[in-house]
Amino acid sequence: MRDHGATVVAIADLELASLRSELGIPPNAATCHAALIGDYVVEGHVPVEAIARLLDDRPDAVGITVPGMPADSPGMGGDPATWAELDVFLIGHNGQLTKFDF
Repeated sequence: MRDHGATVVAIADLELASLRSELGIPPNAATCHAALIGDYVVEGHVPVEAIARLLDDRPDAVGITVPGMPADSPGMGGDPATWAELDVFLIGHNGQLTKFDF
């Protein structure tokens, strides 16, 4: 995110499970880390293009996630040309995940 001009403040929180619960992130959406961007949660290795669409469209949702740690995702050594093929999901307020196209 820093490479795209965002200001990033990293906070190590060992109580991620309780934080995720407070933020409305269901267990099947959890991954290695969570970010708060505006009013949204971004969980995992989400492409910056998906984050930009989230912030542009402003859906009524908790945020977006790329569950797990896919080897081809941003920050995991993946090829940026393949990031549009990643499964990104919108996290609903009811915990339901729906495909998020970006």
